Amino acid sequence: GCIHWTAWLLVKKLKKLISCTQMVLISGGEFLMGTDNPGIPADGEGPQRLVHVDSFYMDIQEVTNQQFQSFVNATGYISEAEKFGDSFVFEGILSESVKNQITQAVAAAPWWLPVKGANWRHPDGPDSNITDRLDHPVLHVSWADAFTYCTWANRRLPTEAEWEYACRGGLEDRLYPWGNKLNPKGQHYANLWQGDFPNHNSAEDGYIKTSPVMSFPANGFGLYDMVGNAWEWTSDWWTVHHTTDPQHNPTGPPSGTDKVKKGGSYMCHKSYCYRYRCAARSQNTPDSAASNLGFRCVSQGHR
Repeated sequence: GCIHWTAWLLVKKLKKLISCTQMVLISGGEFLMGTDNPGIPADGEGPQRLVHVDSFYMDIQEVTNQQFQSFVNATGYISEAEKFGDSFVFEGILSESVKNQITQAVAAAPWWLPVKGANWRHPDGPDSNITDRLDHPVLHVSWADAFTYCTWANRRLPTEAEWEYACRGGLEDRLYPWGNKLNPKGQHYANLWQGDFPNHNSAEDGYIKTSPVMSFPANGFGLYDMVGNAWEWTSDWWTVHHTTDPQHNPTGPPSGTDKVKKGGSYMCHKSYCYRYRCAARSQNTPDSAASNLGFRCVSQGHR
């Protein structure tokens, strides 16, 4: 009986390992949030302000397809994109047959197409799957999907301040999690768009779409893919107006219509979406889902 019991415990441990990302302790402290030299002023990147955050634990990586699948298998959860029946997919990754069935696009960004049957299981449209991308970030998750997953995992979404503090990795007033140079010594530190957006991604960093999590170097806090790969939801409601007063654990406005997302994605290029900087930010309605949007969790207690 003892051997069976040990085996059962081992299986249980393995399951826990699969569903639990490693977390690192982000020791609390003060940092300069935002910037006085905004890359995209309309996004409310400034003014630069002194913020103190308390210690917290953060996933070292974005939540993967495999982890989200474990959650769905355990709970029977149905994502919002699955309920709505469609989600937004970047035109450049769709098959011709799917592209030919689409009649409308997003006026301001014609490369975003609403695709029937696109969801986290079918990230590039109904004729795609995640079989060979279980270690890639889960995509097409709405804010509510991300919130529900974090709650199930006994975690939560980071505040924008926590996220940005973590992104900076202990460096002060730098553009990226690793410094001010995009490609130090010619090395790629994030999965971004190279080439001519939206027509040609030369994939100099090795990836046309998402990359497996942890494919690029970690920042000073041991966190991977804080910029690039997939956008990440935060818990804050969106506003472009910020106080210059020093703040302690700010949580954003009490209400709003959009949630803040941070970090940019594999689709970001300086010519169009210069948002792979720690101070950069963007927003989506909480029910939005897209082929470049994911999340990671944080936790107050030790994991």
